[in-house]
Amino acid sequence: MEKKISSAVIKRLPRYYRYLSELLENGIDRISSQELSHKMNVTASQIRQDFNNFGGFGQQGYGYNVEILRGEIGKILGLDKKYHVIILGAGNLGQALANYTGFARRGFLVSAIFDNDIKKVGQKVGDIIVRDMAALEDYIQENSVDIVALTLPKSKAPEVAGELVKMGVHAFWNFAATDLNLPEDVVVENVHLAESLMRLSYNIVNLPHD
Repeated sequence: MEKKISSAVIKRLPRYYRYLSELLENGIDRISSQELSHKMNVTASQIRQDFNNFGGFGQQGYGYNVEILRGEIGKILGLDKKYHVIILGAGNLGQALANYTGFARRGFLVSAIFDNDIKKVGQKVGDIIVRDMAALEDYIQENSVDIVALTLPKSKAPEVAGELVKMGVHAFWNFAATDLNLPEDVVVENVHLAESLMRLSYNIVNLPHD
């Protein structure tokens, strides 16, 4: 039976990957769990426990090879693969996602963007031409689509997502301000920007005061 990895560990993996990438950019090729803990504000013990979930990557008294560790975490996160992403909604958020070059560097290739606003159809977002939503089903049938990013109004997102599942889509990056009720074999990553701001607001209000 495969070991179940906690969601807390999975949430930390992208942070490890980011910090290790920064270390490589700065020419650092080896780091101890203690040094990594100072950078990440996570205890060295927690770091070792996290890595032991995957067999451990270090050597006692020798630390971690930064490039190898980053590569192993990248494999765990699936970053050794390429993902074809399409965006539904060519508003400000959809355009910002399409224009962000960091996704491609990590293997997330935005291949198309769709909208039902006739004024936006045919316009270019970066190097991508906005397509009519009416052509969405044909596009999915004819092309590889691994992830659909939803930047639609919340009133439309659940119905559109349901239709996409019928077309064979199994992964959604959901920016719509609503939860999606989809089958268990469909992966959904919800990004609720307003909720993130609310958490930030709470933390500001509850800052300790002298």
